[in-house]
Amino acid sequence: MATQNIVKKILSDAQIEAQGIISNAEKRRDEILSKANVVALERQLQAQTNAEGYAKSTLEKRLADARLESSKIMLKEKRKVVDSVYALALQRLLSLEKEDCLALYSALLEKYAEPNDEVFLAKNFAYEQEFRVLPVIEKRGLTVSKDRIDIEGGMRLVGKLADKELSFTALLAADKERNQAELARKLFH
Repeated sequence: MATQNIVKKILSDAQIEAQGIISNAEKRRDEILSKANVVALERQLQAQTNAEGYAKSTLEKRLADARLESSKIMLKEKRKVVDSVYALALQRLLSLEKEDCLALYSALLEKYAEPNDEVFLAKNFAYEQEFRVLPVIEKRGLTVSKDRIDIEGGMRLVGKLADKELSFTALLAADKERNQAELARKLFH
């Protein structure tokens, strides 16, 4: 019987030891699960924060892109309006009455012609005979070429030192370059 008691004692001690090992393993498991839950929660919060930050920056970028695109469209439309103003100005210059037309040509010659320049008129100029007798022609010693050039209104001065493009298109382009900011301010503000 003594052996039987020894075996019972060994089994009893083994069972107690097994219970301790199981209890320690369960505690360790619970600690690991608890830490894992904390880490998972932290990662979830970090992922949520990152997602919110990404969403916010994406939204801000898209809003900035939309504002930029809107500004581009607005600028394009404003340019169309300014261009239409200059297109209208060209049409009005091309349809000037004879006296106004000759006065404009005379003023252009007074301002830009050098002595002995040769004047080439636009093909569509209708008042050549009256133009040839303008006082500035004789005063500056200008010659009027019989050849016409393919420009929209105006003329070209060919001189010994330089040629000057005085077509209405060139004059309006120069005016636009100088004044479009001011014109846009007046039109759109």
